[in-house]
Amino acid sequence: MSREGAPDVALALAQHQAYTAALERCGLAVSVLPAEPAFPDSCFVEDTAILTPRGAIATRPGAPSRQGEVDSVAAALRVHYPDLARIMPPGTVDGGDVCDADGHFLIGISARTNEEGARQLAAWLAELGYPSSTLDIRAIRGLLHLKTGLSYVGEGRMLITRDVPACDALAPYEQLVVPDHERYAANCVRIDDRILIAAGYPQVAAMLDRDGYETIALEMSEFRKMDGGLSCLSLRF
Repeated sequence: MSREGAPDVALALAQHQAYTAALERCGLAVSVLPAEPAFPDSCFVEDTAILTPRGAIATRPGAPSRQGEVDSVAAALRVHYPDLARIMPPGTVDGGDVCDADGHFLIGISARTNEEGARQLAAWLAELGYPSSTLDIRAIRGLLHLKTGLSYVGEGRMLITRDVPACDALAPYEQLVVPDHERYAANCVRIDDRILIAAGYPQVAAMLDRDGYETIALEMSEFRKMDGGLSCLSLRF
C-alpha cells in the first residue's frame, strides 16, 4: 500500500472519467475497454503496447501478475494494427519505459523492462525505420519507469527530474528540470497543442506556461497512490 493510503475506488473512477473527457476535449476519439477485475493494474494500459504510425507491438510486462493484461488489449489493437508484433520471452517491456521523442525512441532498462526486451524492441523499431537509445535506470530507486522521470513535450524539450541519469541520448534535448517536490508532474501527455498535467504542481505548470504551452490540469491523487501517472492510462495513436 502507498504511504498515502489505499486508493478510493469511486474517486479513481471519477478521475478516470475526467481524464477520458480531457482526451476527447483534445480531439481524440476514445475507446474504453471492458474492466478486467482479475487484473487490478489493467487501468495502466500504456504498459501493454508500443504504438507508432508505422506499426505496433504488444509488450510483455515485467511484473508476472500483469502479463495476462496483454491479450485483451492486443485483440482491440488488431482492428487498427493487423500485423501486431509481440515481445517474446525472456524479454520484458513495460510501455512506461518507452518515450517517443519525434520518432527517436528512448527505452529505459528498469525493474520492469529487461535488456532482452529492450533489444527486441530496438530491433523491431529499426525494421520500421525508427532509431532508438537505451537508458539504464535500474539503480535509480525513484524511477519505476523511464517516464516516471521524463516526458517529451515537443519542440526538442524534455520535462525531466534530476535523478534521470545524464547520457548522450538526452544531450540533443532542452531539459526543463522539475523541482524535486513536484517530481510527480514530470509525467505528462502532449496532445497536439495541449499538454495534460497532474493538478497541484504549480511550478511545473508555470514552467510550461512560460514556454507557451496550453495545459489541462487533471486530478490524479488516486492513481499516484498506485505509482501511476497520466501517460499510463491510455494508448494514443
